[in-house]
Amino acid sequence: MSESLIGFFGPDCQEIEPVPDTFPPEVEEGNIEYKRQLVNISVTRLEHLISQMKWRLQEGGGEAIYEIGVTDTGMLKGLNADDLEESLNSLHKMADRLGATVTVVRERELENHRKVVEVLVRKVPDSHDFIDVRISVLGSWGSGKSTLVGVLTDGQLDNADGRARLNLFRHVHEIESGRTSSVSQEIFGFDDKGNVLNYAEKPNIEDILNLASKIITLIDQPGHDKYLKTTMCALTSQQPDYAILAVSCTTGITNTSREHLGLALALKLPTAVVLTKSDAVGKQQLEKLIKCLEKTLKSPGIKKVPFRVVNEDDAIMAASSINGNVCPYFVASSVSGRGLNLLTKFLYAVPSVFGKNKEIDGSVEHQVDSVYDLAHCGTVVAGTLVKGVIKEQEELYIGPDSSGNFFPVKVQSIHRSRVPTLIAMAGQAVALALGNVPLTVRKGMVLLKNPFPICCMAFDADIRVLFHHGKGLTKNFQCVVHINNVCQTAIIEECNKACVPTNSRAVVRFRFLKRPEFISVGSRLLFREGRTKGTGDVLKIYPYQNDPDLMR
Repeated sequence: MSESLIGFFGPDCQEIEPVPDTFPPEVEEGNIEYKRQLVNISVTRLEHLISQMKWRLQEGGGEAIYEIGVTDTGMLKGLNADDLEESLNSLHKMADRLGATVTVVRERELENHRKVVEVLVRKVPDSHDFIDVRISVLGSWGSGKSTLVGVLTDGQLDNADGRARLNLFRHVHEIESGRTSSVSQEIFGFDDKGNVLNYAEKPNIEDILNLASKIITLIDQPGHDKYLKTTMCALTSQQPDYAILAVSCTTGITNTSREHLGLALALKLPTAVVLTKSDAVGKQQLEKLIKCLEKTLKSPGIKKVPFRVVNEDDAIMAASSINGNVCPYFVASSVSGRGLNLLTKFLYAVPSVFGKNKEIDGSVEHQVDSVYDLAHCGTVVAGTLVKGVIKEQEELYIGPDSSGNFFPVKVQSIHRSRVPTLIAMAGQAVALALGNVPLTVRKGMVLLKNPFPICCMAFDADIRVLFHHGKGLTKNFQCVVHINNVCQTAIIEECNKACVPTNSRAVVRFRFLKRPEFISVGSRLLFREGRTKGTGDVLKIYPYQNDPDLMR
């Protein structure tokens, strides 16, 4: 078999599974629409269908899947050649009115010689060059997650000795030990016709971005317990849309796997599971692992519906249902290429959350999670723009410093996915060159339009203790709190319960110990101290300027 991804994206290595006779019934939410046929459409009916397509595109963040020849109940009826041609022409008319493109993803013939067609309708938002989906790749050390990311983005199968992961390592000790200790990001994409764009096809990232209508950003994170802080920081600061948990078939579900899965679900990230290294185990061991995985996903603490993806129809369905209580899982191998065609199909169809969870209007908020000092352009800050729009030469305010102050800066240049751009929109991960900045910039700061924002030392939160090795949390308990890009030690000043044991909730007041931070009501948080871990939501902040303990 060729080591190129083109080989296992084709039919040669697809797992042969029977095509189901029915689909699940159509649901009103989501980006999948069933249509029995689209023939003899009146003007009034056409306007209704256009509004319906607009809704599906909004639900999918610019993408919608149309199943032509399928009833609302999911029965595959199919169409003859004439009706199919007219239905596709009607679909093109609807898409043209919305400025969207239509791509036939799959066509199959039923026993009655009628055909069912699967169509992808894609409309890139007016403010974007492409649809961007950000996915955190989690898993324990040795689970093959870095190799999986390398294979998907480089377009070359692994040699069973970790060659595919080398481009993701950022430090010498990572290469020597094989352990990922830092966070790295790599991309691959799809064009309008669904063709894969990776480094095997387009060696330059500029070519991938120019041709892509959809970009998948894979965020590879450390899996060793030693680097749990880095993993938690990345989960909160990188603003991923989804999570993929890599589980090695050779080692099975480890404590770290369960921990990473719990963190992803605590942050309400829709999660899929990939069982890697399937080439290294026998069928009996694989089936045993699948039973263990399904039992874990169904357990009371997780309450997910496991869904094994065995064909392309399953991959499309998994993409549309992942935002519910379904957790799809794949059996894959980065060496043989098994299952990677299905995983790629899933990523091709998974909807973007742009426009649903990310704020476009209102004031600017860029969360800084990386800082660089470059000789030719001064201070460069990288992070996620969660609100508003940033343009070159725009004046913003960065902070807070140790006194809660913000300072004016000017955006000299903007880079997105390592490529220069003139404008950045909400939901994008961008790097901003700021030149000479009148303070020491650190991770956890924000860039805002408001020169006098409210930051805080103390805040109330509704928390849930995921695990505590003792009787429970009490007042004066100290822990590291992660809120978006903020990571700082805090103490519990007040608690509405005398003791908060494992799997219990409480309303507490945290106080940062070192400096004020800019956080927002409603933000999700993680906290940890040793083996103790918990999650929660920010309920109320106490302005730093009015803090009675300001002079303490």
